[in-house]
Amino acid sequence: MHKFSYNFCNVFKPSAVSCSTLTAEGRDVKHYTNGYIGNRVLKLNVGFLLAAGPGHIHQTSLDIPVIRVSEDTDLEYLRGTLRLSRTQEGVLVQGDLHAGFEDVCARCLETVMRDEVLQLQELYAHPPSDMTEFSIDEDGILDLAPLLREEILIAAEHNVLCREDCKGLCMDCGANLNEEECGCPEDDIDPRFAQLKALRGSEE
Repeated sequence: MHKFSYNFCNVFKPSAVSCSTLTAEGRDVKHYTNGYIGNRVLKLNVGFLLAAGPGHIHQTSLDIPVIRVSEDTDLEYLRGTLRLSRTQEGVLVQGDLHAGFEDVCARCLETVMRDEVLQLQELYAHPPSDMTEFSIDEDGILDLAPLLREEILIAAEHNVLCREDCKGLCMDCGANLNEEECGCPEDDIDPRFAQLKALRGSEE
């Protein structure tokens, strides 16, 4: 069973900070067959913060392994600290979270583990408003999953290399040139890939 934890700190005034820790043990957490836990852990109950009124702050430290954020987004881990601030409009979510996920090298197509820092700053409106993308309903649940999915997909749009000197694939036979010399003649290149070869040469 995977373990994860939340560390909560409620800040009601500078001189009064209370903290507690919650763990997954004994909680109803969905596990998928691939070992990932369900995104239910990303649903934060902030009803107490809504009731406290504007000006109150809640700090949450996350350390969650292998989580399925959505059907098309899996993370190897999610770590960092969130600052939840009660405002007149709702709850402002701020923080830097480290998200680990698998990607492919843009040159050789080998699997690469990425560590991206997701810089969050988003208002969850309460009550819900057409002016904001995210909101908190009357149940007081703040769902981080849609926001995280959006940020991860944006981060994944940027190409990544397995290493800076990655040689990529042979334009002719498709061999991984990091692992072997394919033996294809230098000039024996499919003309459709000639421009791509020139571009790779300019990068080097």
